[in-house]
This record gives sequence, C-alpha cells and structure tokens, in this order.
Amino acid sequence: MQVHIVQLFTTAEAAAYLRLKERKIYEMVAEGTVPCTKVTGRWLFPKTELDHWLTSSVMRPAGMTRPETAPIVGGSHDPLLEWALRESGSGLATLAVGSEAGFSRFVAGETLAAAIHLHALEDVKADANVTAIKNRGELQDVVLIAFCRREQGLLVAPGNPLKLGSIEDVSRARARVCMRPNGAGAQLLLLALLHRAKVSLDQLAAVTPASQTGPDIAQAIRAGRADTGIATRGVANTAGLDFIPIIWEPFDLVMRQRDYFQPPMQSLVNFLHSEELRTRARELGGYDLSVAGTVRFVN
Repeated sequence: MQVHIVQLFTTAEAAAYLRLKERKIYEMVAEGTVPCTKVTGRWLFPKTELDHWLTSSVMRPAGMTRPETAPIVGGSHDPLLEWALRESGSGLATLAVGSEAGFSRFVAGETLAAAIHLHALEDVKADANVTAIKNRGELQDVVLIAFCRREQGLLVAPGNPLKLGSIEDVSRARARVCMRPNGAGAQLLLLALLHRAKVSLDQLAAVTPASQTGPDIAQAIRAGRADTGIATRGVANTAGLDFIPIIWEPFDLVMRQRDYFQPPMQSLVNFLHSEELRTRARELGGYDLSVAGTVRFVN
C-alpha cells in the first residue's frame, strides 16, 4: 500500500503552479487569501490545499452540479470500523492511509469522510480531533461523529519477555519498535509519549519499513521481527499477543454535514446503535461504544 505524502511547494513553485507572480503570492499570504504554512521562517504551500482552494472557488454554469465525492472513508485503519462499514450495508469503502493523510484527503474532497484519532504533542487531555477541525478555516460545513473510544497500548509477545511497561522501558531495553507512517494516529501518540518522557525518537530501535496498520505490527511481532509497537487492544487480542494499556482515545468520523444525511452515512450511523456492533466490539475487546453515533462537534 502506498503512503500518501503531502507535497509542499515553495513560494516560487506555488507561483508557477498557480501561474502567478511571486509578488502576488506574497500579497495573498499577507491578506490571508491563499492556504499556506510557515516552517522555520519559510512559507510553504501544500499542493492538496491549493487544489482544494482552487476547486472550491470554481464558478459553475447554472444547473451544473459538483462532481460526486468517492464513497470512501479514508484515514485510520480500525477492524471494528471496517466490519461496521460492511455489515451496515453502507456501501462505503475504506482507505487506510493514517489519520493526518486521511484528513487531508477529506479536506481536498477526495473522500466522503475521514476516520481520525489525532494526538497533541504537549497536552495529553487535549481533544486533538476537534482542534484539527477548528484550525481549518475552510471547514465551515463539517460534523464530527463519535465512532467509539478505543484502548491504545503497546503490543508485546505472549508473556511480555522484555518486561516492558512504559515507553521509558522500551527505550532502556532497546526493544525493536514497529513504527507507523508519519501522520498516522499511532505514530502521533508515540511521538507524544516520547516527548513527555523526554526521550528522542532516534533513541528507539526502529523497525523498518513502517507498518501501515495495527495488524501489520502484530504480524511483525509474531514473526519475531519486532518486540513491540503501538496498536489497539482489539488488534492484540485478535493476534494472541499481550497488551500494555496506555490510553483511551476518541476515534471519530469527520464528514460534510450534507453527506451525514445521505443514505450511505445514515446506514452506518444507524448501525452504530445496533446490538450486532456491540457484540462484535466485546469480542474484539478494548472498545467503548457509549458515545457511538453522537455528534461531538459541528462547524
């Protein structure tokens, strides 16, 4: 599976892409009329943001409708979500590219919704999913629906042979750690844990290449290629691995308000209140469905 890489333009590249002069780009930056970000003193322009900015402002002749968005829920992989999309009869497919990449694809109009579980570097109590939406000024018509709360932690081999109990233990033991792609929710959690423990990423014995999903991490541990990695309790239980709990996190679906009321998403939302889903969640373990289907934020 390919990892979605965010392409960043310099000011000169953005000007060439938009067929404008650099001076005009700087004027638009000062006016706040073009999507951009500043990194180490330089203005950078995400291509997906520029594309979305362009398409959202297109003038269409009377009677011409917008192209249909692909019936895909992109973003984070989750076994219960994947099962629910199928069993609910929603007709929606999944595209597991990680929380940040999935969110970017949603903003760009490439997918109907995104499954996200973001984590703030500093504040463990911060609601990073809601913050991400609030920070995107162009998202004025979205709704954040709770899918569940999930238990995230460290997966280890049966019996926990290295006696790991924390991220500090992982570093001290030089345990081989499965990484997730940049921007994946589990990788953001790992970076936050390292930051709070004052441990740098390069102090870990990273296993490469990065694992695309939690089940990929489980497979690496079962095969003996890795000692640990961050994934959900449900993944650990399914793979017959031991689990060291770290945090319960919100796992949400972000979508446009208009799409929330359409049959595909309504099929899924209605299914979130079903006994079938609750039974499946109990079988997997590590899920709290008390918030399933509730509106967490509207913008």
